[in-house]
Amino acid sequence: MHHSIRKSLVRKSLALVPFALVLLAPAARGGASEALPPAVRDAKAQLLSQFFAQGGASPAVLEYRRKLGEYQAARAAFDEEAGAYWSQISEKRKTRNAKRRGGQQITLDDYVLEHPPLYNGPKRPVNPEPEETPERPTKRPIPVVADLLRAAQELYQFTPQRPSSEVEFKRAYARYALSSGLTREQAVRVYSFETGGTGSYDVQAGIEHGGKRAISTAMGYNQLLTTNSVELLAEQGHEFIRVLSDKVARTSGPGRQSLEHKLVVLKKMVAHAKAVPDTWSEHEKIGNTAQGWAMHAMVLDIDVGPMLQTHKLLTSVLFARAKGYSRPLSAAELEMMNLTGDGTGLDMVTMPQAMREQVPTSNFFQRGGYERNPVAIRHNTVAKLLAVTDTRMDSNSNNAGARELAGVF
Repeated sequence: MHHSIRKSLVRKSLALVPFALVLLAPAARGGASEALPPAVRDAKAQLLSQFFAQGGASPAVLEYRRKLGEYQAARAAFDEEAGAYWSQISEKRKTRNAKRRGGQQITLDDYVLEHPPLYNGPKRPVNPEPEETPERPTKRPIPVVADLLRAAQELYQFTPQRPSSEVEFKRAYARYALSSGLTREQAVRVYSFETGGTGSYDVQAGIEHGGKRAISTAMGYNQLLTTNSVELLAEQGHEFIRVLSDKVARTSGPGRQSLEHKLVVLKKMVAHAKAVPDTWSEHEKIGNTAQGWAMHAMVLDIDVGPMLQTHKLLTSVLFARAKGYSRPLSAAELEMMNLTGDGTGLDMVTMPQAMREQVPTSNFFQRGGYERNPVAIRHNTVAKLLAVTDTRMDSNSNNAGARELAGVF
């Protein structure tokens, strides 16, 4: 029954009850009610008062309200405890950042060493009555390859040059990655982790292993988001333009014209990416527009795509080096920086093994991200998280795509 109709019926039935009592009153004065035993009379009065107090609620609704109260009390107690824990995590992070800026040594005391509270109270009960649910704002659809290509064509009159085969893209990636300073181990193992060791150059998160629906814009061997593509064009665009200009200069015949057009488009994209302040949030704004989608289409291009995939990882390697970390990053360490951001990732990477075994992973997350991350919860120290990353890389490195990538290196 429709909610508003049911409400009005309840109101009408409640309105009728006092009228029924008025009709019964004369008969009651006739002495019939004295015949009722006091206990029955009291029980009837109690039922009637309950009926008014509960708005005529059924036993199922009363049970729901009781369970809802229990749930809300348990949840409030948990939220208070969790709130205190996560504000402590935040304070410790600020302290570490300040110490790092001042060149001071980070010690165990600079981390929260207890694991976060996890909610294990009663679940939210299901209301037996239909509820009016607030309308959720419709989510913007996640762009897929067809959308990226359309945006590139409409805004830049450009279509990325797709490779003739998967192995052609892998060869281009391996050549550029090695010449830029990535190792075969880093490239192959991160690819194995990010794509399961089977991903193609245009694989998109969600549309893989039989999946039908994109869950993000993450694409290719190292799963770049639209924001990554915009940011890399802004920060590394000069390098991309230099490499492509060299290729144009070396090319003659029919291929040269399309390369020259690609160079013009690349220069425009780089200028557009650089036109905003160099922050993730500003790049994300562009990434959510058709212009960002057009830039992201460059991930599919045989010349620019391998450079974007390489620099997604190389920026972390260079960041670590600039911070004085000279030892080569293992693939698992590089993946931590890739997943959590360079600053946070380096915090884990620079930690000695003895500390890695004691420091909970929660120190490197925001509360919402941690509570939605079963891997970080299950593998709840830095050492365990790096170990499970390595294990996954080991097993996925045996898959066909990973073996093929290793071969072209």
